[in-house]
Amino acid sequence: MLRDNHRHQWEKDRARRPLATRAGTGATERDTGLQMRDLVFHARYREVAAPPELADAFGVPEGTPLLERVYRTRCSAESAPFSLVTSYLVRAMIAANPALLDDSHEPWPGGTQNQLHTVGIEVGRVEERVSARPPTPRQAWELGLPPGAPVILLRKTSYDITDRVVEISEVTLPGDRAELLFTTSLERW
Repeated sequence: MLRDNHRHQWEKDRARRPLATRAGTGATERDTGLQMRDLVFHARYREVAAPPELADAFGVPEGTPLLERVYRTRCSAESAPFSLVTSYLVRAMIAANPALLDDSHEPWPGGTQNQLHTVGIEVGRVEERVSARPPTPRQAWELGLPPGAPVILLRKTSYDITDRVVEISEVTLPGDRAELLFTTSLERW
């Protein structure tokens, strides 16, 4: 799996496209080269109270209702998911569209940027912070990691065009089979 930072612009470009275009393929297919028919997707949503770290990041009071979204996607021929993803949205920001609170609508055609678009939010920038460490026993088990393999931790923070934090995702990638590529295009002088 190759994950690069161009995926965010790719997703944004598709956020306002017709449903048929958005439903044809998603970011996982883009990153893996697989087709939708080759994937097994699972999503689970629940409401949680914002703990101090997330409350601070979102700029909301501690205890503010968040929608926690847990995603696991894997190739149908394999038992381990590509990554462990937990995403958070401030519930009040998305409550105008009740479909966004219901995991039965997943996988959502167009991903999170389209979901946010349905409630009038445009993502202006995405920050990704990457680190690595040994996995927890649960992460090693879920990702099917061999002994000694590290995990790559990616914390993605999405900001709207007014610089408000609108989504935080914590992505745990298997260090033995994930590659991250960051390309920064520079404007000409």
